[in-house]
Amino acid sequence: MTGPSPAGAPAASTQPAGTQPPSRPAGLPFGARPGGLPSGTRPAGLRKRWLVAGVFAVLVALIAGVSIGPVSLPPGSVAAELLNLIPGVHLDSGLTEREIAIVTELRLPRVVLGLLVGGLLALAGGCYQGVFRNPLADPYLLGVAAGAGLAVTAVIALGGAGRQGSITGLPVTIPLAAFAGSLVAVTMTYLLGGAGGRSRSPAMLILAGVAVSAFLSAGQTYLLQRHSDSIQQVYSWLLGRLATAGWHDVLLVLPYAVLTTVVVLLHRRELDVLAVGDDEAKSLGLHPQRSRYLLIAAASLGTAAAVSATGLIGFVGIIVPHTVRLLAGASYRVILPLSLLFGAAFLALTDVVARTAAAPAEIPIGVVTALLGGPFFVLVLRTARRVLT
Repeated sequence: MTGPSPAGAPAASTQPAGTQPPSRPAGLPFGARPGGLPSGTRPAGLRKRWLVAGVFAVLVALIAGVSIGPVSLPPGSVAAELLNLIPGVHLDSGLTEREIAIVTELRLPRVVLGLLVGGLLALAGGCYQGVFRNPLADPYLLGVAAGAGLAVTAVIALGGAGRQGSITGLPVTIPLAAFAGSLVAVTMTYLLGGAGGRSRSPAMLILAGVAVSAFLSAGQTYLLQRHSDSIQQVYSWLLGRLATAGWHDVLLVLPYAVLTTVVVLLHRRELDVLAVGDDEAKSLGLHPQRSRYLLIAAASLGTAAAVSATGLIGFVGIIVPHTVRLLAGASYRVILPLSLLFGAAFLALTDVVARTAAAPAEIPIGVVTALLGGPFFVLVLRTARRVLT
C-alpha cells in the first residue's frame, strides 16, 4: 500500500501498464541530444585515440596516393621524400631525380587537393546536418553543389576558363562565382522548405533541395546548349576529377579551406546547443539565427571552393559524418573535427581507386563516390525514416 509522495519527491509515473514511454518529447527535433542523434548513442567526447586515428588515416592516404600510379614507388622511399620537404630534414630516399619530380610535381599536388576537397565536403555535410537538424543534409542534396555548378558553368561558358581544354589552373573568379551560386541555392532551398507555413522538416528540406537542383540544372543545360563549344570542358568537370596543373589549384583553394575550417570548428559547440531547439538555445544566451547564417555561409564557402576545383563530387558529406557519428560519438565537437580528417583520407583513397581500377583509363572520382554513396544513403534513409513522417 502506498501513500502520497512526500513534498519535493518526484511524482509517480501515471503511464498505463504495458505501454512504452515516448522515444522523445513531442516536438523535439531528430535526436534531441547533443549532435542530433537518438538517445541510444553513447555520450561523445573527442578522445585522443580517435584524433590519432584520423591523423594516421590522412598520412596513410597521403603516402598511398603518392606511391600508387602508373609508376609504382616504394612507400618507404615516398615517405622519406615527403619528409625531405620539411626544412632542415635531409634523408636519402633512394629515388631518382625523375621519380622525385613525379612525387613532388605530379602526384603530391593532386593528393593534397584531394585531402583539402574531401575534408571540406565532409565538414560541410556535418555542418549542414547540424544547422538544419536533418540527418540527410548534404551539399549535393540541398542544391548547394548545383548552385555552385551553375555559376561555374556560366563562368566557363560566357567568359572561358582554364587552359588546354580543362579548368585546371583555376582563375580567381571561379571560386567566387561558385560561392555566390551556392549561397543562392541554399537560400532557395531553405525558403522553399518552409513555404506555405509548413515546418522545415527533413523531408521538406530534401524535397526542396531536389526541386532547386532540378531548376538550377535546367539553367545549366540551357547555358551549355547556347555555348556548345564548352560542353566537353564542363562535362568532364561535372563528373568530378582531381586533375591539377601543379600547385596552382591547391594554393587557390587553400585560403577558402582554412577560413571555412576555422569558422566551423570554432562554432561547433553551438550546433550541439541548436540541436535542442531555438527556445532552449536562446535561454543559454545563443542567437540561433545568427549562428545558423554564419555556419551556412562558412559551409557554403567551403563547398564552393571544393566544387570549383574538382567538380561535383557527391555523397562525401553523408558517408563520412554518419560513419564518424556511429563510431566515435554524437556531439558535433567530435563529428566535425573527425569528419575533416576522415573526409580528407576518404577522398584521397577514393582517388587512388579511380586512378587504378580501370588503368590505364581513369574513372571520374564522382562516379566512384556515387557508387559508394548510393547504398549508404539508402541505409541512412532507412535508419532516419522516423523523422520523415
